[in-house]
Amino acid sequence: MEGGIHTGTTDASAFRDCFSLSWKNPYVLRLAFSAGIGGLLFGYDTGVISGALLYIRDDFKSVDRETVLQESIVSMAVAGAIIGAAIGGWANDRYGRRSAILIADFLFFIGAVIMASAPSPAPLIVGRVFVGLGVGMASMTAPLYISEASPAKIRGALVSTNGFLITGGQFLSYLVNLAFTKAPGTWRWMLGVAGLPALLQFILMLLLPESPRWLFRKGREEQAKAILRKIYPADDVETEIQDLKESVDKELQEEGSSEKINFIKLLQTKTVRRGLIAGVGLQVFQQFVGINTVMYYSPTIVQFAGFASNQTALLLSLVTAGLNAFGSIVSIYFIDRTGRKKLLIISLVGVVISLGLLSGIFHETTTHSPLVAASESRFAAYTCPDYSSATHAGAWDCMKCLKASHPDCGFCSSASDKLLPGSCLISNDTVKDLCHNNNREWYTRGCPSKYGWVALIGLALYIISFSPGMGTVPWIVNSEIYPLRFRGVCGGIAATANWISNLIVAQSFLSLTQAIGTSWTFLIFGVISVVALIFVLIYVPETKGLPIEEVEKMLELRTLHYKFWEKTSDPLEKNQEV
Repeated sequence: MEGGIHTGTTDASAFRDCFSLSWKNPYVLRLAFSAGIGGLLFGYDTGVISGALLYIRDDFKSVDRETVLQESIVSMAVAGAIIGAAIGGWANDRYGRRSAILIADFLFFIGAVIMASAPSPAPLIVGRVFVGLGVGMASMTAPLYISEASPAKIRGALVSTNGFLITGGQFLSYLVNLAFTKAPGTWRWMLGVAGLPALLQFILMLLLPESPRWLFRKGREEQAKAILRKIYPADDVETEIQDLKESVDKELQEEGSSEKINFIKLLQTKTVRRGLIAGVGLQVFQQFVGINTVMYYSPTIVQFAGFASNQTALLLSLVTAGLNAFGSIVSIYFIDRTGRKKLLIISLVGVVISLGLLSGIFHETTTHSPLVAASESRFAAYTCPDYSSATHAGAWDCMKCLKASHPDCGFCSSASDKLLPGSCLISNDTVKDLCHNNNREWYTRGCPSKYGWVALIGLALYIISFSPGMGTVPWIVNSEIYPLRFRGVCGGIAATANWISNLIVAQSFLSLTQAIGTSWTFLIFGVISVVALIFVLIYVPETKGLPIEEVEKMLELRTLHYKFWEKTSDPLEKNQEV
């Protein structure tokens, strides 16, 4: 593989060696999984809102009426994450990886308490901002800490555990959502539970050391050596210490005694600039291919596909979250076998195919929804005013009914077959109960469709394609690709770019579906995925198997040509053959 230094036998054994640590060196796994709780919180707090939003809309009618308010409740956590990621980069370099994780845990806990006790939408949004600050710091700190505390041979697999815990946190959030659907307070419990793992990680991290590479950079060499001797086998530890010392000495020679980072010089540094192009680009495309529309709005998308019940939508969303977690396990297995770049390419090809399928299915769903029939006598008093006054009421179908807004209207399906003509009625709790009492389904977010299950298959294919590659690899690459002196700030820049992109997608998805329809929205994501595939082919180098200090050498000796990263000289080839 391009950029690799290990033999095929070594790569093939990486997955096995990772799990053999459970008895050979449990200390490394303890470091990885303790830091990875930050990923669990990241996943939980980004996933839980998708189900909680259904019940927040029921409690706060202002939220139910305002699409922008719904998007704000979802996306304010992302806005907080932008700030958290930006601050996190500075905090990582100034105070250390461990301290940044402790700060993130404190923010998670405070945010959970505020959200669980929110009496109105405004404090709920404030709580989401606090949680977002924690998510932003954890999103770039947890993989960085794991990467710097992992042997090179299994670094990819261990950093992938953070991706697994992110998706596991999202899966857990759907389980918690289902568990509290009948409980008093519903969404308050859903959002408040996140305080418990934050408290657990805070305690665990107090008992763990700082990153050895950060300690070395700060001149605390004896502490760093003591930790490295716990991480590496006796045969490898002295080589690792020597490589790290040479890397830090080189940095200090270049930078002098100043700890300040000159951003202009940072961008003028060839290795950093190349790393940022690849790292930031991957983070931006990770969001713009549409993943968090699925994770934030999964139950809503399921309802768009024709499943009316909140509980059914949550249950089906649990399946997609489970597939997401399974995909992360696949990533752990393949990341050090296949390599980062191949996994990205395979992932994006699957994403393009699945988004094309979803676009086609939702086009069929919206253009072939059930017709509206004249209301029966029992519903006559509640007929949608827009329908009653329409000059061509005979041409109305369910989708037309749901777009009525004076007042909002819903669709009550036929009692005999939900695909037959139904009634277009005013949308309120009285009408909803009346429809249900007549053994009919009540639709306000999507229409009955015979293609609903096919849409779920498309969602499942999207998740299982995205998760092993685009879901985990951008975080792994960003934990590997930057020189040590810039690793915190560059990781912060990349994570900030990720969260800005996330915010754009989260804040615009529902508005886009209203303006141009679900089908065209998924088609846009599909086109962006094609662009992402081209970007990976051109800009992303392979870092599989390289010790962190070797990644900088690899970038230094490579030049970016029009189509691929190519070798520039024989010395690089000799370097890689060592």
